[in-house]
Amino acid sequence: MLEKKVIFIMSLMKFDGLASTNLTIAKYLAKNNEVYYIEQPYTISDFFKLKKKSEQYQLRKKALRFFDDGLLTDKLDGVNLLVSLPILPINFLSEGKIYDFFNRINQRIILSRVKKVIRKKAIKNYIYINSYNFKCPSLFESLNPDLTVYHCVDPIVGDYNTKHGINAERIIVKNADVVICTSRALYEQKKKQNSNTYFVPNGADIGSRSSLVNNSTTHLALQNIKKPIVGYVGAIERRIDYDLIKSVTAQNPHVSFVFVGPQHREHIPDWFYNTKNIHIVESIPYNEVVQMIYGFDVCMIPFKKDDISATIFPLKLFEYLGLGKPVICTDFNMDLTEFSGSEVVAYVKDSTTFSDAINQYMVEKDLILKEKRIEVALQNTWQDRVNRISEILVQNL
Repeated sequence: MLEKKVIFIMSLMKFDGLASTNLTIAKYLAKNNEVYYIEQPYTISDFFKLKKKSEQYQLRKKALRFFDDGLLTDKLDGVNLLVSLPILPINFLSEGKIYDFFNRINQRIILSRVKKVIRKKAIKNYIYINSYNFKCPSLFESLNPDLTVYHCVDPIVGDYNTKHGINAERIIVKNADVVICTSRALYEQKKKQNSNTYFVPNGADIGSRSSLVNNSTTHLALQNIKKPIVGYVGAIERRIDYDLIKSVTAQNPHVSFVFVGPQHREHIPDWFYNTKNIHIVESIPYNEVVQMIYGFDVCMIPFKKDDISATIFPLKLFEYLGLGKPVICTDFNMDLTEFSGSEVVAYVKDSTTFSDAINQYMVEKDLILKEKRIEVALQNTWQDRVNRISEILVQNL
């Protein structure tokens, strides 16, 4: 077990954004170690768009002062939050010497805050984990961590991220002492670039939520939606199989299909918004997710089957199961069956098998099967995953 170590985690995610693998792992590592979570900084243009009265600005107000060390006063579940000064917006630049020059400046801006903390806390030894931040390929080159780790939690997709992210990630993977991937497909990819690569899948943060399995409280957003409800919590974007959903909703007009999460409108077809039995709920705070899932009769993961989806290991699978809910999942990544089993999750290949699973689950009264789902989730918790990550770090120190 990794204990009494100092760990710097450079993340792509904001600490107050959507629930993320990055921050969850930081929280669990912080139980036995001193963890500093560095979020991807605002660009200067993003900073000026921030409203002075916004909660995001108020949380970071002190840390955004030029001479501050960037450490927020309050920890988050034991995690030290380290905020950088704003950096230059450079993604519009093409690959090449000019982009590399300004990217090095950005990384120095971030690193200046890290160095202040290292001096202030008199830190001599530490581990550096790059948690899926493909924007900072050489952040810690000028320092000397005891161990450099890259945690690859997702494929890099989208024009904005792939423009510089693909090449930057190659550099990160090549130079890391250890690479950890959340799906077997990502593991196979990165193993070709760095032989010291490990596969540790996502888990469920249900250790503190198991008492809510029998909670009778349903989220307010569901109160006026007709039952039965088949629901999804997560980003509504390119990975959703919209053709499948169009067919399934047409075959099941008596069912309400609820999608909860941020919308990437460039990927969502117009008919999706105009279908009577599709209901869209905007993003909700993470502490309301349990109430939302509890209100679903059936949960779904309707991802399209392609090369990108094959690299995805969705943590929502175990969050659904942790509440004992029936789950319908498309066959986009059959590696999931190794961890869930086909008995407690219905893996479907088309709209017909999807509809069959809905009809089967709507009449299900099997309490034993409910307990089996919960048991599967309890075998795939974040505590177990972070224990495995800790073992890998100790082994490689």
